[in-house]
Amino acid sequence: MASTSFHWETLAGNAEAGPRAGRLTTPHGAIETPAFIPVGTRATVKGVLPGALRALGAQIVLANTYHLMLRPGTDVVRDLGGLHGVMAWDGPILTDSGGYQVFSLTDRRTVTDAGLTFRSHIDGDEVSLTPESAVAAQNALGADIIMALDICPPYPCPREEVQEAVRLTVAWAERCRAAHTRPDQALWGIVQGGVQEDLRRSCAAALVAMDFPGYAIGGVSVGEGHEHLCRVVEWTAPRLPASKPRYLMGVGEPRDVVAAVARGVDLFDCVLPTRNGRNASAYTADGLIRLRNKRFKTDRGPIEAECECPACRGFSRGAIRHFFQTGEMLGPILVSMHNLRFFARLFGRLREAIHEGRFRALAQPLLDRYYQTD
Repeated sequence: MASTSFHWETLAGNAEAGPRAGRLTTPHGAIETPAFIPVGTRATVKGVLPGALRALGAQIVLANTYHLMLRPGTDVVRDLGGLHGVMAWDGPILTDSGGYQVFSLTDRRTVTDAGLTFRSHIDGDEVSLTPESAVAAQNALGADIIMALDICPPYPCPREEVQEAVRLTVAWAERCRAAHTRPDQALWGIVQGGVQEDLRRSCAAALVAMDFPGYAIGGVSVGEGHEHLCRVVEWTAPRLPASKPRYLMGVGEPRDVVAAVARGVDLFDCVLPTRNGRNASAYTADGLIRLRNKRFKTDRGPIEAECECPACRGFSRGAIRHFFQTGEMLGPILVSMHNLRFFARLFGRLREAIHEGRFRALAQPLLDRYYQTD
């Protein structure tokens, strides 16, 4: 369903397949790309207030349909003012369809042409998720960008299983498109196909023929590794319309981000910044550091001298280590905030480099520094 509330434009770089900077306009504001999407699985980015998210540089957040349909229920979210009301976030929101989470329940799910049947991880009740109900749930949640229901095959996986995943992904995308009813939401298709070039190409072609307003590349965060990820993006991105945004789902490792931006990807999401933050692992330009390490016990320096986040402005590495060692909630909050700011700064540098025509000159030194101890 087309809407004039959404608009994509390439502002700099190679619109077809190379690194590009753009702007995606939604009913709740514009997103400068390439951009990172913090993950707020249950309608909250753990430990971080909405105002702080904005101050850290977040432009858009993600919420998870699977978790919200089970608790508190999509009707409850709708009655509370939709995700924007529940999250107290006035910017753009994206929801995934829930398919990825269902497919992680390998011993609890059944797949048919009709859709998915699974057992809730909360109470064991049987739940059905079809293309139509996935769209209806996301319509009720009220995100700006919603995703078609797809099948994400594991890695490694027999070719026949990947072929079947592509067949159902394409069939379900068409049904999602027919079920979508809200012009203030943009429904995007998801390209699957594992690490099979011909299946990626055929899936992309079928989805492009449906004329979605945006496209995601799925199934590249299931253990296939950096080289496979690069190849999948290289096969897929050039076959998606240059006039529409491209989204790589579940990817946040810096080398993966830089490689995908180089190949024309605009949007990324990943749980790593906050998950690592809750486990005392902090991103820095010189690599990931683990603040529980004893060497930080009396370290009076900030996590990263170049960073201006609340953790780096007000607290030492030693103090933050103490918070973790004693179970104080401030430790995970501070490192999560720092990590989110690290990703916002990283993407800001990538955007700036594309605008200035020096992306390739920036990318390799940045990665060499980050992975210098690998």
